[in-house]
Amino acid sequence: MDDIQAYLSEHKDRLINELINLLKIPSVSADPAFSQDVLDTADAVYKALADAGCDKVEICETEGYPIVYGEKIKDPSLPTVLVYGHYDVQPPDPLDLWNSPPFEPVIQQTEIHPEGAIFARGASDDKGQMYMHIKAFEFMVRQDQLPCNVKFMIEGEEEVGSNSLVEFVKSNREKLSNDIILISDTGMISNEIPSITTGLRGLSYVEVTVTGPNRDLHSGLYGGAVANPINILAKMIASLHDENNHITIPGFYDKVIELSDKERKLMAEAPFDLEAYKKSLDIDAVHGEKGYVTNERNAIRPTLDVNGIWGGYTGEGAKTVIPSQAHAKISMRLVPNQDWKEITELFCKHFEQIAPEGVRVSVRPHHGGQGYVTPIDHIGYKAASEAYEKTFGKTPVPQRSGGSIPIVSLFENELNSKTILMGFGLDSDAIHSPNEHFGVWNYLKGIETIPYFYKYFTALKKS
Repeated sequence: MDDIQAYLSEHKDRLINELINLLKIPSVSADPAFSQDVLDTADAVYKALADAGCDKVEICETEGYPIVYGEKIKDPSLPTVLVYGHYDVQPPDPLDLWNSPPFEPVIQQTEIHPEGAIFARGASDDKGQMYMHIKAFEFMVRQDQLPCNVKFMIEGEEEVGSNSLVEFVKSNREKLSNDIILISDTGMISNEIPSITTGLRGLSYVEVTVTGPNRDLHSGLYGGAVANPINILAKMIASLHDENNHITIPGFYDKVIELSDKERKLMAEAPFDLEAYKKSLDIDAVHGEKGYVTNERNAIRPTLDVNGIWGGYTGEGAKTVIPSQAHAKISMRLVPNQDWKEITELFCKHFEQIAPEGVRVSVRPHHGGQGYVTPIDHIGYKAASEAYEKTFGKTPVPQRSGGSIPIVSLFENELNSKTILMGFGLDSDAIHSPNEHFGVWNYLKGIETIPYFYKYFTALKKS
């Protein structure tokens, strides 16, 4: 693996340009207007896997967007690594907050990325990080340094709940059989302090609607006499947290396991600068559940957040109406042991119960998934740790993430495999936000580090 840096130096421009071309395709899975673009991206991933050296590549049709599968079976007696990633991206809205068009990638220097970062939707989540694996595989194949078998499963519906992936995994257990699953859809503490994500929160995502009168009403003629769905919805949402920012849904915390003082102390050892954190977000104070610090609130504690709210007139100028309906999208991040389906049921029951007379409430679940924890004594974690240590020159910090990758628990249940989360993004990458970006250094560092994981995992598996 020692010639990986020479390979990166020789092919740097090509590796960057290939990613830029992939980022130009607006593969927004949430919006049907981009359906052909999503399919075109699947074709591009198919070609990339074939060009990188897979002996077999397939576009597997599903009820939704296709899953691109590739493999290179060097020797059935050797360990097999299954790489998971996704080629779909979040919607780019609001477009007016982007400094450059979201699907016209540009490389710009930043304070954190003096060597430049690629600004585009999907740069970090997850096209850039997914493509690192294809290019790392390309290096190992072309340099005859692939130590084990490799399988790729790249889907196009992660940003909308991975609905088709569930049936695909259950129907293809033998095809997908492996010794370890490798994912890069997370981040690390900083470019100077590498870290490995060992835990993910679960997710329950719902949409609520409050309906009042049978049509929009004149706010002068009816105001004060008819319940206003927006007012009602705002009060209902506000009641979901108490004065300590504790979630008020009965039973919500029943299965939440409190970390021990020792575990919380270990978490506190991870470098964190609260003032820098606030400065990066342009806020003057942090906010959250009483009794926990920021790095606990966003990693080991459950949350409930409104992701969008609308109703009535929102266009230019004024229109004095009492709306017939008000809507909100709400996500709940869950910790291990909280079952997302159970939490969804608790939310539905509670939200319907707190609705006052004069309105009707409906709750529509969208999607969800379970939380996940990887033991740090697992050989997969050890191999990843050695790989980071080799390329960064220091041992990575184990870290729990506040994000969710719902299919990770599915993989463990259906494929009996642990997942290793080797992320190379940063918190500042602005994923899901305008001006998403991914450092060129991070992209190349991922390609450099991943082959060492294969090397060390194969060695540990054989020993």
